[in-house]
Amino acid sequence: MPEYPPGAALTTPAATSVAGPPHRAPEVLSAAAMLAILRRHLFAWLTVTLLTPLGGIVALHRITPVYTASGMLIYEPAEYKAQAMQSVLRQDPATEATLASQAELLQSLHIAQKLVERGGFDTDPEFNPARRPPSFATRLFGWMARDPQPPVSGPAPDPNRDAMLLAVHGALHAKPVRFSRVLEVTFTAQDPLVAAAAVNNAMDVYIKDQYRAKARAVHRATEQLRSRAEELRRETRKNEDAIAAYRARLGLFQGMHAGIEAEQVTHLTEDLVRARTELANAEARLDAARGKAGAGAQAAVAPSVVQLRGQQEQLAAQAMARQSRLGPNHPEAEGLRRQAEGARKILAAEIARVVASIEAERRAAKDRVTMLESNLRTAQAEADRIAKAQIPLNAMQRDADAARAELQAVLLQIQDTAQKAAVETAEAHEISQALPPRQPSWPPTGPLTMAACAAGVFLGLIAVYGLHLLDTSVSSGSDIRDATNLPCFALLPEIGKRALGHLRAEDYVVRRPLTAYAEQIRSLRASLRFGAHRPRVIAIAAARPGEGKTLLTLSLGRSAKLAGESVLLIECDLRQPKFARIFGSESEPGLSDFLRGTATIGDISRPDPWTALSFIPAGRSTGDLLSLFMSDAMIKLLDTAREQFDLILLDTPPIQAMSEARVIAALADAALLCVRWRNTPRAVLRHAFDLLRDTHANIVGTVLTRVDPKAHVRSGAADSEVYHRRYRPYYRS
Repeated sequence: MPEYPPGAALTTPAATSVAGPPHRAPEVLSAAAMLAILRRHLFAWLTVTLLTPLGGIVALHRITPVYTASGMLIYEPAEYKAQAMQSVLRQDPATEATLASQAELLQSLHIAQKLVERGGFDTDPEFNPARRPPSFATRLFGWMARDPQPPVSGPAPDPNRDAMLLAVHGALHAKPVRFSRVLEVTFTAQDPLVAAAAVNNAMDVYIKDQYRAKARAVHRATEQLRSRAEELRRETRKNEDAIAAYRARLGLFQGMHAGIEAEQVTHLTEDLVRARTELANAEARLDAARGKAGAGAQAAVAPSVVQLRGQQEQLAAQAMARQSRLGPNHPEAEGLRRQAEGARKILAAEIARVVASIEAERRAAKDRVTMLESNLRTAQAEADRIAKAQIPLNAMQRDADAARAELQAVLLQIQDTAQKAAVETAEAHEISQALPPRQPSWPPTGPLTMAACAAGVFLGLIAVYGLHLLDTSVSSGSDIRDATNLPCFALLPEIGKRALGHLRAEDYVVRRPLTAYAEQIRSLRASLRFGAHRPRVIAIAAARPGEGKTLLTLSLGRSAKLAGESVLLIECDLRQPKFARIFGSESEPGLSDFLRGTATIGDISRPDPWTALSFIPAGRSTGDLLSLFMSDAMIKLLDTAREQFDLILLDTPPIQAMSEARVIAALADAALLCVRWRNTPRAVLRHAFDLLRDTHANIVGTVLTRVDPKAHVRSGAADSEVYHRRYRPYYRS
């Protein structure tokens, strides 16, 4: 391979400092971004949004309407109730659980069976499958039906009737009204008259069943009470007979003689206390009489003894006084001693008499105490015997009293039950009968239509977001910058047939210099001219065919030529040449001939009939094309062109498949990458960028080609401002 000259792109500082694609953070869609996505896929969103409710409306018109009739009844448990019937006719308070249970009874299979028995459903094909015409599937696969099963014992099953019961049961509903005792009964059918009649029949069946159930319960309770009363009568008579026999066997008294033993024990106890008190008093007097309790006690008991004792002590004192004064043998002293001795004997005799009297009283009191104690023990033993015998008697008496009380209560309950049966009513009654509904309950056309519209909007948004996720193409300059970190110099609009008229697209920039297309070409020229390094040799490259690189090369060259620059266009796409067709130079030598050495620059360079710019067609494509671009002749051609022209544009083949495109981009001062709007995938763009970067090409920027201005404006992208209608006065078609 030959070495590249200093002017080649491989040695330029810009070529060695090209930044790679930035690392993309996870995309977070803002409100503006979501609005831009919606505007970009507005047609898809409108299509889904309109088709969804339209399909819903068509489906609603194909649905057979059904009507729901409703009636109201109130559940009021009766307050009047016999106490003994609480377990038989127990009434729960009207709680939520009770009302929910009553609602389940109302919509039970039993009520549905009663409705079927009252008639009207066996002829209705809505509820009776036997009345329906066979479906297409039944006619088609009827031969696959199973063989009938062998008969079994018991009633024969009726599948049609069972299906009818289930259909009626499914159409019947009941629910309690919150914060009240009201139950709402509904029935759904295709005929409003059938629905109303079914609701009224269901409420009537429920109320009558309740009344019959209560009547049966009252009758059953009355029979039970009467049976219990007869049992209690027999039990009462048996208890009374047992009590009488027991009293007679043990000699237990009843009435005024009952309790005499206890009274006798009480009297004996009182007498014994008094006798013991008298005995204690007698013993105390005896001690006092004997002088054991002191002189004061003796004086209180025997005053005569005290008097004699005083006389004796006085005589003894006189005798002692005379003896001490006259001597012991003096007759007067002896006389006094004899008198004192006589007084002492009289005192002893008096004390003996008093003690004997009190001792007799003490013995009498003691005998009385002994007798009373014996009598008391005897009375207590008798009382204990009677008390022990009274225990079984009391138990029998309590049983008899309980039986009599229960018998009395049962008799009263029988009377209350009879009174209740006379005034018994159902606990639920109708407050609002069902009327045939005027409007169908299903389908709710208005809400479903609104729901279909909302679903259409929602599904449209989902479709838009799905399209956004599936769309990996480049749709704005911001997408290019995010993918490659390269600027987007221009957004070239797609030139439609109406705008072209009789013109060719290649001539549009010359014949229509005041259009938006021409203005974007001039914007591209300005970006290239006033960049950091003004390139002279620019390779116009594209990742894939159809990106518009050839049209861009022609438009950019002719615009620069009209601005007074000397321009050379070199067609480097030898496999798919277009310059010969565009400029009308078929079968003439071109670039390949020069690179092979069979032609000179003067032989291959030709002027543009519109702008007089110079162009070199591709020539014949034979042999190894890559070696031609890597030859010294190609470098020599570019060096010569740099000396003679201000701007040299190289129209390269697609980068993805053709390797010579990378060599040409590396030889140029700069490479300009064409990206087709909403067509080139980001992955393809990044791959093309990587291929050019691997050859150290100086990629200065990109151009977004074939842009639909109206769609781009709807997308809300930042660079769509250039196509806004406010700028239309600045352009001329």
